[in-house]
Amino acid sequence: MRLARLGPPGAEIATVVVDGTHHDLRPVLSSLGVADLGPAFFAADGLARTAEALADGSLPELADAADLRVGAPLARPGKIVCIGLNYRDHAAETGARLPEEPILFMKDPSTVVGPFDQVLVPVGSTKTDWEVELGVVIGRTARYLASPEESRSHVAGYVVSHDVSEREFQLERGGQWDKGKSCETFNPLGPELVTADEVADPQDLRLTLSVNDVPRQDGTTADMIFGVDHVIWYLSQFMVLEPGDLINTGTPAGVALGLPGNPYLKDGDVVELEITGLGRAVQTFAQATR
Repeated sequence: MRLARLGPPGAEIATVVVDGTHHDLRPVLSSLGVADLGPAFFAADGLARTAEALADGSLPELADAADLRVGAPLARPGKIVCIGLNYRDHAAETGARLPEEPILFMKDPSTVVGPFDQVLVPVGSTKTDWEVELGVVIGRTARYLASPEESRSHVAGYVVSHDVSEREFQLERGGQWDKGKSCETFNPLGPELVTADEVADPQDLRLTLSVNDVPRQDGTTADMIFGVDHVIWYLSQFMVLEPGDLINTGTPAGVALGLPGNPYLKDGDVVELEITGLGRAVQTFAQATR
């Protein structure tokens, strides 16, 4: 299944997409007693209820879907956990040693915006950077998993995630990476959340990103240092992963930080990103004001 949310910010309509047609999910949400495609939906076994509703034909088409804004397919995750330097070529381009264990940092859940929404370059920023990433949405609670082989059954689905970063804030201002990752609008997400059963192998997906039509990133999840299963198992040893949590799994080479001249993002730049089978997103960057 493919889940989406359409409409203005804060008033999105949840849908399930079948052959390009959006079906209104509000009857399912109402039956579950939840408001949106967020943590409560996944905790209430919303995916199974959605499949049942599709099978019995009880979900009406959303007639005006083509005219509506595309929102993030996940309404405000409970938490966003990110993995740093998780691609061999990206670690090499930044001059970093390959990590022996996953590098973890957190990102403010309020950074999530739609896949075609405007993204803001922070006030005072000179090093705003791009990072196309495979996002993993947790479907059921994972705590102290015994092995990576248990991880896949805890995944609700996968999504295109843009882990926008401000490198000066992240690397040159002391403290944790979080403050270079948590600026407003810094996690465009979507267009669709593709359920786990639709993705045969999350380690066989191509990720691409261009800036102003110039190709910048072209990688594959096969180059991850720590694969999706390992990452989920590893995280579960240190924190409880709950339904509706988002994991950003790292980015391949080609970020501005590692390119000659460091062509960081500025007002008016357009970024286009795509992951095999998960969809395409486009964001225009604009300068934030106080």
